[in-house]
Amino acid sequence: MKTIFSVPPIFYSLSLISSLALGLAGANAVAKPAVDYVNPMIGTDAHGHVYPGATVPFGMVQLSPDTRDNTWDGSSGYHYSDTSILGFSHNHLTGTGCPDLGNIMLMPTTGELKLTPGGKPGDGYRARFSHDQETSRPGYYEVYLPDYQVKVELTATARAGLHRYTFPGSSASHVVLDLQHGIGNNVLEAQLKLEDDHTASGYRRSEGWGGAKVYYFVMEFSRPFDSAGVAQGDRDVAGRETTGKETKGHFDFKTSAGEQILVRVGISTVSVEGARNNLHTEIPGWNFDAVAKAASQQWEKALGVFAIESPDNNFKQTFYTSLYHAEMAPTLLSDVDGQFRGPDEKVHQTKGYDYYTAMSLWDTFRAENPLLTLVQPARVHDFINTMLDHFKIFGHQTLPVWPEGGKETWCMIGNHAIPVIAEAYLKGFHDFDVNEALADMIATTSLDREQLNDYRDRGFIPTGDHVQSVSKVLEYAYDDACIGRLAKALGQNEVAEKYAKRSQNWENVFDPSTGFMRGKNTDGSWVTPFGPKEINSINFNEYTEANAWQYNFFVLHNMPALIGKLGGDDKFTARLDEMFDTTETIPNLAMIPDVTGVIGMYAHGNEPVHHVAYLYNYAGQPWKTQTRVRQVANTLYTNTPAGICGNDDCGQMSAWYVFTALGFYPVDPASGNYALGSPLVDKATLKLDSKFAKGRSFTVIAKNNSSQNPYIQSATLNGKALTRSWISHTEITDGGTLVLTMGPQPNHDFGSAPADRPPTP
Repeated sequence: MKTIFSVPPIFYSLSLISSLALGLAGANAVAKPAVDYVNPMIGTDAHGHVYPGATVPFGMVQLSPDTRDNTWDGSSGYHYSDTSILGFSHNHLTGTGCPDLGNIMLMPTTGELKLTPGGKPGDGYRARFSHDQETSRPGYYEVYLPDYQVKVELTATARAGLHRYTFPGSSASHVVLDLQHGIGNNVLEAQLKLEDDHTASGYRRSEGWGGAKVYYFVMEFSRPFDSAGVAQGDRDVAGRETTGKETKGHFDFKTSAGEQILVRVGISTVSVEGARNNLHTEIPGWNFDAVAKAASQQWEKALGVFAIESPDNNFKQTFYTSLYHAEMAPTLLSDVDGQFRGPDEKVHQTKGYDYYTAMSLWDTFRAENPLLTLVQPARVHDFINTMLDHFKIFGHQTLPVWPEGGKETWCMIGNHAIPVIAEAYLKGFHDFDVNEALADMIATTSLDREQLNDYRDRGFIPTGDHVQSVSKVLEYAYDDACIGRLAKALGQNEVAEKYAKRSQNWENVFDPSTGFMRGKNTDGSWVTPFGPKEINSINFNEYTEANAWQYNFFVLHNMPALIGKLGGDDKFTARLDEMFDTTETIPNLAMIPDVTGVIGMYAHGNEPVHHVAYLYNYAGQPWKTQTRVRQVANTLYTNTPAGICGNDDCGQMSAWYVFTALGFYPVDPASGNYALGSPLVDKATLKLDSKFAKGRSFTVIAKNNSSQNPYIQSATLNGKALTRSWISHTEITDGGTLVLTMGPQPNHDFGSAPADRPPTP
């Protein structure tokens, strides 16, 4: 990326300049805004699957370049290894393992008009680019296209995008609109209408991940186009309107050197008029710099909840970029008037809240949703009400599993809206109908889909092709524990007891002879042969994108019982050590790309292990957690385009890093407790929202912190000695200061006593 420096217009004597420079340098070191530390290119290479374009926190619009329109590593539409750009479309997924969206793509060109992208630059409108002529920062993206001598600048509001194209002098400048284009999806029908000499509108209906979706749009130019046309494929058709599967459009200009043409685009899932209302409400004028500044200010407000101190600039950039990624999803689906198209494909109206989509719940219930209860508490009720409305609208008696583009994808396993809702309520978020929520949870787990009937009736799920039997038992058990906890909080003791008892179904897949969670046959016998290292990569018989090692510790709600099953503290921690330290390898690792970030049998690039490094705390050996979390954080996260070791999954990978950098992590999210680790920050202060917290701020201070001093020697909380290896959510939101004194050698006494270990509710 390139950096632009501003030079003051006034010149002083040499000595005065030196004095001012030193003073300004010191001031900037203190006052540099959080947004300036974000590097959106982190995660655009390797398997991170994030996009570098312009968006605002949780925005419906993600205006970003598309360098490819398919492949697993092209799920976001952009990959750092690519050298050409197809165009700039208005919505993208962040960090997912499936591609979709890429709707309403524009491409500025000069010279001969071409309406298809081509396989390489020169064949069609596709254009070369290089990273040294590319800039990305929160709310803004810029790239130069040398083939056309056009500079592209992009910014966004929540529901609209704004393009600024700086053209060369040319009698044949164009803006191409390609409604056939999508990322990993096929167009079913697209319509384009030229409304007047500066406005076009239409829609794109596609079939992709989760089924059919439709996005409407209105686009307006800052000056009338000199000519325009509508097309199917690479040929113009008569008239000012066209409908079909290969719908294209072109808007033609005679431009002078350096002339800037702006295009503002509103989108909606509801209607063209919904898109127009979104556009005119959020971008009523043509001041690109003002819109970009407002986007940056939104990000500064979101990121500035943390003030951190560290001498390591790379760490600061990695931290704030991780926080940035964690606040890109879920994404808005409702228009400014509250209308949205729901999972039933019908239009609905919200009642006093925003409706969201892109909820990667199998991933995000672990760390991202807990993080948002601290840094975005004002949105939590909207997320929960979205889930409850999804249940009512969808008509399938289920809370959302993985909604994307407003549609249910049914992706991944478990019913992890349940822990997200339970966690929120138990943390004090009560602005939703909790009795309705509990009823929805019970209904969701009473279905006969995804082997829930076997789970309920047998207490285990017989193994079979694509069943993922062991993983489902373990994840359903955690969901049940969360239902039980919520029911207990509501005084529904019979329900609480029923689900607490059923949450122990994990014991039915634990084999004491091997010490692993294993698959069973219909008659209850163990499936053989058994190989704990192999990933179920072909038929997903027992484990979900993982092997037996990676699911062996997924008993979040009852870790003391799991420790007992594995032979007590020492044998449990020895098993954890073996997971990280083994020199054996995963024999079929190459067969499934999701399993990345491998350390021994640990695979951080996929979510089932994200809590594992913190489990030593539960066995009274937190100094080993302190070693492991630094090992993972320092080797698998970097300030580079390949700096995320696996799919970011709507921010979960990034949320793990934010928590770990702060020095604590929600192993069991619904418990409201956080296991202590080893902070990467020297100091971090979280600004608390007075509407959701008693305190004004919570500060973590790591005294004597360094790479040579990873171990907690002692701790105080608000000036009082702290010997336990955990803190509670309430202790954070009440405000105060946690001081951890760090050193080079483990303190084997800190957190070792049974009373000092993270509790099980």
